[in-house]
Amino acid sequence: MFKIAANLSHLWAELPYLDRFDAAAKAGFDGVEVLFPYDMPAKDTRRALLKSGLPMILMNAPPPNYTGGARGFAAVPEAKDRFRFDMRRALRYCDALRVPMLHVMIGPGVGAAARETLINNLRWASEEVPENVTLLLEPLNADSMPGYYLNDYDLTVDILRDLDAPNVALQFDSFHAQMIHGDAVAVYEKHKSWVRHIQIGDAPGRVTPGNGEVDFTRLFECLKTDGYGGWVSAEYAPGPHTEDSLEWLRALRS
Repeated sequence: MFKIAANLSHLWAELPYLDRFDAAAKAGFDGVEVLFPYDMPAKDTRRALLKSGLPMILMNAPPPNYTGGARGFAAVPEAKDRFRFDMRRALRYCDALRVPMLHVMIGPGVGAAARETLINNLRWASEEVPENVTLLLEPLNADSMPGYYLNDYDLTVDILRDLDAPNVALQFDSFHAQMIHGDAVAVYEKHKSWVRHIQIGDAPGRVTPGNGEVDFTRLFECLKTDGYGGWVSAEYAPGPHTEDSLEWLRALRS
């Protein structure tokens, strides 16, 4: 059976950050992910993880751009130095928090120059990361992230195929897959051999699973049939009380 994580950047937003780890443990999650843990000293997050008994399994790179600009520079030809600087900082947090998966946010880009730059940057990153860290690429839909270079699952898998690095894989997100292609389960079935991590949220609106267009019964059956043994992380907007949104988790555990 796959392991289930709580994305604490979304779930239990009604609680102070450091209290969310214990809340996830009490609700029955097996691990957590935090998209951008950079604002909190790593030692404080590490202490909360140890107290809860949960591993932190994923975070995002690069750190947030507080100027309000793009999220990521991996496909920007003139930003190679910025990409490397950001990645090195992210990897220091990965090491401090014992995080095995790092989602590389690509940022804007268009055309052949962006593709070549992205592949070269990812090749460099794949050679820099420790053996226990996997880099992940996730397509983001154009409504949520206008101008984002990786806005299609076929394109992303094509990049992965050209890169041919065993420590760079696909992050499947049911919300984005549904928004981009119209059938999240069909996207998973088509590209599942590349998938190393799964996030779930319903579409539109990244709402609680079971409240939108994604067929989660079918998706979970596919995962069970395939013997998927990785993580499935809950990344959705739960409403004012996260506990009230966990019926899907109780159904999975029953």
